[in-house]
Formats: sequence, C-alpha cells, structure tokens
Amino acid sequence: MKTEKLNSFIKIDLLILFLILVAALVLRIYKIDTPLADLHSWRQADTSAVTRNYTRTGIDFLHPQYDDISNQQSGIDNPHGYRFVEFPFYNAIVAFTFRIFPVMSIEMYGRLISGLFSLLSIIAIYYLALKESGRITAISGSLVFAIFPFFVFFSRVILPEPTATALAMTSILFLYLSLTKNGPIKKNVFFILSILTFALSMLVKPPTIFYGIPLLYLFISHHKFSIFKKIPVYFFFLLAGLPLLAWRLYIRNYPEGIPPSDWLFASVNTYEGLKNIFLRPAFFRWIFFERINNIMMGGYLAFFFVLGIISKQKRIFLHMVLLAAFVYLFVFEGGNVQHEYYQTIVLPPFALFVGLGIAFIIKQAKSFVHPILLYPVVISCILLSLFFSYYRVQEYYTFPAELPPIAKIVNTLTTPEDRIITDRSGDTTLLYLIDRKGSPGIYKDIWEMKQLGYTHLVTLHKDLADQLKEDVRYTVLFENDKFSLFKL
Repeated sequence: MKTEKLNSFIKIDLLILFLILVAALVLRIYKIDTPLADLHSWRQADTSAVTRNYTRTGIDFLHPQYDDISNQQSGIDNPHGYRFVEFPFYNAIVAFTFRIFPVMSIEMYGRLISGLFSLLSIIAIYYLALKESGRITAISGSLVFAIFPFFVFFSRVILPEPTATALAMTSILFLYLSLTKNGPIKKNVFFILSILTFALSMLVKPPTIFYGIPLLYLFISHHKFSIFKKIPVYFFFLLAGLPLLAWRLYIRNYPEGIPPSDWLFASVNTYEGLKNIFLRPAFFRWIFFERINNIMMGGYLAFFFVLGIISKQKRIFLHMVLLAAFVYLFVFEGGNVQHEYYQTIVLPPFALFVGLGIAFIIKQAKSFVHPILLYPVVISCILLSLFFSYYRVQEYYTFPAELPPIAKIVNTLTTPEDRIITDRSGDTTLLYLIDRKGSPGIYKDIWEMKQLGYTHLVTLHKDLADQLKEDVRYTVLFENDKFSLFKL
C-alpha cells in the first residue's frame, strides 16, 4: 500500500512539473528571434560576441574575445579584444550547439540555452519546496518562476546569469539529495555532482558563491556539532572553490580584458558621475519598491512574499536560500541598482517564498473568510500582479528600430577586416550588430584612432557628422537622416 502511494505521488508530481516546464519553455521562446538590441543589449552583445567568435575561430576557454578592441571598458588598450569577466562555459555551450546544429542564429541559441538552463531552477524549486513545505508551495513557487514576466525575461537573456543561477540551485538540490537518499553510491554521486555544479556556477558568475550559505546549512543540519570533524565538508568547499581561485589568478595576466568592478559594491553611475548609494534610501527604494515590489512581483504578489518569509517552517533551510539572496543584494548594492539583470541571481528564492506565502494562505483558509471568497481573492491578486508586471516588463523586449537597418548598411559597405568606431559612448550594441571589431565610442582624437588602425566611423549625431564633413581627411561613404558613415 505504501509503495502504491509513493508511486502515485511521484507520477502526479512528474506530470505537474512537466506541464510547468512546458509552459515555462513556451514563454521563454517568446520573441526569441528579436535582434540583439533589447534591454541591456550592450551587456548581451558583449556575451554573444564571445560566442560568435568561438563559432569562427574555435572554442578557447583561456582566451575569450569579443568585438571591443578599445580601452572603453578596462581603461587599457585591448587590441586582441580579450573578455575576462566570467569563465566562458555558457558561451562554449551555445557555440558548440550552433556549430553542430546551425539551424538558428547564434542569438536565438543564446536565448534558448539560457531558457533551458532556467528550467533546472524550476526543477530545484519544485523538489525543494515539495520536500520542505508541500505540493502547494512547490506548484505555486515553480509557476511564479515559470510564468511571471520579470522571471521569464531574465531567464532567456544572452547573459551568464541564468546559467550560473541554475547551476547553483542544482548544486543545492544535489547536496540535498546526497544527504537524504539511502545507499552509498547515490550519496556519493549526488555529492560529486553538487561539487561540480557549484564550482561551475561560481566560475560562470562568482556572486553565486553566496549560495554556499544554504549548502553549509545543509551540512550543519545533517551533521550537527560533529560537522567540524567531517572531512567531506572541507573537501566539498575546497574543491568547489579552487577552480574559481585558479581562474581569478589566471585572468590577472590580462588586465586589458578586465573591466573595473569596485563600483558594483556601493556606487551607481549617474549623469553627475558615480554616486555612493550604500544603504541610502535610494537603494531601498529602487531595489525593494521599484524592482521587487512593482516590476518583479507586480505589486500584490509581494504580500505573499512577505507572508512566506514570516510563515513558520519545519526548519530554516529555505530561509537560508533566501538569506543568500539578500546577502547578495546588500553586498552588490551598486550593481543591483544600476542594472536589472543583476537581480537574476535572486529570482529562484524569491519565487520560492511567494509559493510559501500562497501555501500559507491556503493552509490557513479556516482562519480567514470563507474559502468561497478566499480563493477568488488569492487568484485575483495573482492575476493582477501578473498583469501589472507584464505592463512594465513588455518594454524590455523592445529595441530601437533604426539600429538593425543601420548595421546592415554598414556591414555591406565595409569588410570583415575593417575596424569600426561607433559613436555610442561605450554601448557595443551597434558594433555587435554590424559584426565588426572596433570601438563603441570615441576615446581619443579621431585622427589618432585612425593611426591605431580604425578605418571607419559611424555616428548617429548630426552635429558630429557636420563637423567631420568639413574635414578633408574624412570621406562620407553613406548618409541619411538616421546616421552617417565615414571613411577615415
């Protein structure tokens, strides 16, 4: 009888999870063929450029290169276009897939691979919530991550964050299984897989190191006070951390490929320059009110999120997962305020706790109004939140309509060997769309840049175009009401 119940339980959960994953994947391929000029396109372009170069010159993990050969990001001339920000595991997967099955564009594969990795986060959310809280939490939390617009958009961007976050959540899941499953083979296999996925997660995006908090809690919860005598615990964190340490030491040999990162902790870039935001009211307003409350959760969903935080659980494991997210937010205040995509790392625990809040309301139904009224209110709050969130996030998919045609014209009038300057103040989007190496901004006198090997300049600014037309050293190759292309 117990075996029958167990099998029925597994089959039900597999079916529910499968349906949620299908819904999530369908939403993540929405506008998958959009030109790479949508929200945070400059960061996506940098990532995709590494992938595109891998498809042409081969996958070289130790020398990732993108299209920016200027000093715009690191402050040091970068003639080889080195890009040492994260270990290019995600880029290599996308490039390998494209080379084996070249049926879609690199950008479409980039979005698809990110979306597929995000499904691992959904699996981890479902299983952990199911075991720690129950099926209602598992379904609710997984659905939030699967269908809410902010979660969807940042699960299919061409960035390393979705992959790194999925690997971190998978590592937590594997360690959970290792410490709860019977049989030495299963325990050891899951233990090794947890080390590998956590190590890869930190390599792809070092801030996922904060997910070491729930991993450490799992060890403490399992071993209690004898944890200090457990060699496997030291073995776990040592092996998981060594690859990241080796990578960080290695990339110091290429300072031209490493953009500054000190500002990520407490500064934001404004029209007046860098401003300190550490624990300032602006930080709390932008992160907790604008991003989390309004955009991510659409307003009403935040109520369930808070309920999930204060609801009592059998143990504090899930709260440790959330603690990792909050520590990350408070450590990288500047980065999180400056760019929405930095919140990608906190999405799984936030979805989990919305699920906990919804489950708390439903389980305590008798303490509230009659279920006939309660359930419609809960559903209405979720649907309204979904609508309000979509209202804000839908603009993330839009892009400047003029950029793709401009890029196509410049690509046609230049050769792959040409080096292009795009007058974009460091934004590499147009440079990527043109598919040429060069500089995303004018960082020296234009004639000096010509001496460095730059051959063409693209500007969307009429005043600069008029100025250059008066200089006999530069020739107009193409001009319309949108842009001008000059031969240097």
